[in-house]
Amino acid sequence: MKIIITALSTIVILIVGFFIYISSGAYDVSQLSPHNGLTKSVIQITTHNSIKKRLKGIVVPNNLKDTTIIISGFKEYAAMCSGCHGAPGEPNDLVNGWYPKPPQLYKFAKEDDAREFFWITKNGIKMTSMPAFKPTYSDDKIWAITAFVTQKLSKMNADEYKSWKAKYPGDNMPH
Repeated sequence: MKIIITALSTIVILIVGFFIYISSGAYDVSQLSPHNGLTKSVIQITTHNSIKKRLKGIVVPNNLKDTTIIISGFKEYAAMCSGCHGAPGEPNDLVNGWYPKPPQLYKFAKEDDAREFFWITKNGIKMTSMPAFKPTYSDDKIWAITAFVTQKLSKMNADEYKSWKAKYPGDNMPH
């Protein structure tokens, strides 16, 4: 019985201490103040496991290598994504004040990331400035963006990206 009372008392003290801490305003929520190591680890582990759990049931379409779909995805990416995630030869200073900074997809996207990229684009990620495209984009359009990012973007150099912008201009408006 003494062990149960000790355990419950410890839990209550931890909960009260946590409530006092979050109520005190001691935690700095400024974009200019990076997370401490523990907070960063908790966020990374939570994000990774949350996304991984929700990938079940997502089937990558067979047509992601279709040039027409990749071009359609390019137009959407150029209009809606490159402003935050950048593009080859097009650095973006806007994100210098963001924390966390959006990943530069042209440097990191891989073909085997299609399911995860689709899920993130469709659902967004809380507290990262990554919006959910689901309310305004069909799955087909999200898959087109996914096709461009995972099949083509990381293989492009600055001249090729610029050439595609001239060859395949979009209307630069959300769809």
